[in-house]
Amino acid sequence: MKHFRLKKTWIIPIVGILFLVGGGAFLVIRRSVPIAPKHISHELKETYSCSMHPSIISDKPGKCPICQMDLQKVEEAEALPESHPNRKDKKILFYRHPMRPDITSTTPSKDEMGMDYVPVYEEDSQADEISVAGRAAFNLSPERQQLIGVTTAKAKITPLNFEIRASGRAAFDPDLFTAVEEYRQAVLSRDQMKNSSYESLRTQARELVSSVQTRLRLLGLSNEQIRKLGQGNASPMNLLLPKGNVWIYAEVFEYELPKIKENQNVEVTSPSLPGRTFMGRVASISPVLNAQTRTARVRFLVPDPEGVLRPDTFVNVKIQVFLGNKLAIPSDAVLHSGDENFVFVVQGDGRFEPRRVELGTKVNDYYEILSGVSSEESVVTSANFLIDSESRLRGVLKNAKSSPSDKGKNSQLQPGGPR
Repeated sequence: MKHFRLKKTWIIPIVGILFLVGGGAFLVIRRSVPIAPKHISHELKETYSCSMHPSIISDKPGKCPICQMDLQKVEEAEALPESHPNRKDKKILFYRHPMRPDITSTTPSKDEMGMDYVPVYEEDSQADEISVAGRAAFNLSPERQQLIGVTTAKAKITPLNFEIRASGRAAFDPDLFTAVEEYRQAVLSRDQMKNSSYESLRTQARELVSSVQTRLRLLGLSNEQIRKLGQGNASPMNLLLPKGNVWIYAEVFEYELPKIKENQNVEVTSPSLPGRTFMGRVASISPVLNAQTRTARVRFLVPDPEGVLRPDTFVNVKIQVFLGNKLAIPSDAVLHSGDENFVFVVQGDGRFEPRRVELGTKVNDYYEILSGVSSEESVVTSANFLIDSESRLRGVLKNAKSSPSDKGKNSQLQPGGPR
């Protein structure tokens, strides 16, 4: 069998043909497979963020250094909302420490635990009018709001009604009867002395009347009741306490007194008379406070034709108070910080703004709003402590932004220190 042998002069042309055919095939295959440009691969880079603290960003799984929740996976270009601080279409001004916002750097860095410094973007540095000290407005996407359980309610004009409750007793007040009789005698003596030629006697009679009037006021009588006692010859007890009625005394706290007016309706019950309710009205309010209990005595006139409310019978009193139609919000929306009361007002595009408010009377589960929030504005009613935490973080950040530079270059937390 004859063997086929290539001549040496054919080898070079054959190798050249094979090289050209292979190179052409490589170019065809390369063109058929699109190659992602560098900026696209950068945009699809996986990142992780805290659902409750969106400013916490990491390039690897882990836990939030603030709340210890697991970081959630997001994609920078596609999954993040326009307001998210990790959007790449915003200009980075500087970087801050994830746990200490007052420590900043002009270049990317890591803290002592290996966490990336958080970038601060141009939009985040826009100046806001800060109405609550140490807090700042911020944005939160609807997804994050749902995740942490944010709920809201609108400020509305609402009829506010509430009850003032107090413990009392059916009157047994011999001192009052004695003072009434003394007053009647003093008025009679003054009238007899008004034509006396002795000025000292007239002066003494007037001073005695004034002294007994003061005593009657301290015992709970109004000026109108005292005036009626000094007129006519009718029995003083019939003037003060019509037949078939009883007085009820109750001690009302100082802060509740401004809400009580004469002739307001009152409801009286007694544990010794189950199932019985007595309706009456406010007769008078003492002008003097008890220094120990910070209460004042209020006297009620209650019909009791059967005479079942014996002297010193223990009773419970409810005074109905109607404040009128007032602007009000749920009490859960109000946060307290020192001498300040504030709420978080929800604006468009998931913007949360801390707002100082002036509160009026608290009625059941509502606060009357005197200033700070307008009608139909929405306020946060749940998860507001988490919202407040983020707002305080942004407030510290805004203070740090006044001079975004490497603070304390010798600190081990700054670039160049231990990683």
